[in-house]
Amino acid sequence: MAAEGIASAIASVRERIDAACARSGRKTEEVRLMGVSKFHPAGAVEAAWKAGLGLFGESRVQEAAAKFPDLGAFRAGHPGAELHMIGSLQRNKAKAAVSLFDCVQSVDRDELIAELGKSARARAAQGLSPLGVLLELNAGEETKSGYRDEDALLHGAEKLLATPGLAARGLMIMAPLTGGLAAVRRAFRSLNALQGRLMARFPEADWSCLSMGMSGDFETAIEEGSTLVRIGTAIFGGRGK
Repeated sequence: MAAEGIASAIASVRERIDAACARSGRKTEEVRLMGVSKFHPAGAVEAAWKAGLGLFGESRVQEAAAKFPDLGAFRAGHPGAELHMIGSLQRNKAKAAVSLFDCVQSVDRDELIAELGKSARARAAQGLSPLGVLLELNAGEETKSGYRDEDALLHGAEKLLATPGLAARGLMIMAPLTGGLAAVRRAFRSLNALQGRLMARFPEADWSCLSMGMSGDFETAIEEGSTLVRIGTAIFGGRGK
């Protein structure tokens, strides 16, 4: 998609975010917009940045590394920009992810927390802040990643808070593909409720981010409390070439 089209798409998505916030009695500034740039070239990221977008999501370590080969230069030229990992992360890619991303949203098992922690301390030497982490809850679909239930995720939260170099930032969920709107709302509401329980149990940590909602359901997610929506197709169009 051309730069003009990306800018227009971002403006359209922001209008829809505004409307969803108005319907649910929320302030627009409570919801962050992420451009999911996976499968799209660096030029698309640049166009989105020039249109005012500063948060980007990638799902593959290798693709992100190729797209942002000099992350320091990218950050220097794009002050305030953030790059998040939103896809399933293998343990053998954890070290590379720590140096590439500001936050890993898809932390779905205790073993991955431990692996990220092994490399996270090195970020300080690069002048970077602790690696942000969102714990991912599975919405009940076996084919998707995420902690399988609340108890497992609570155990993961304990592990996360005990791991130097990592910083809790909140929770993430992928809405189910079956069950219609009712199932989607249930998934989003379950994450919202879990956030409240985490805040009560671990008040010293930051659980403020609720990453839920994509191009097909982000307005529903906002109505159910999302603070970060992950938008790919509605901004960049179909898969990049």
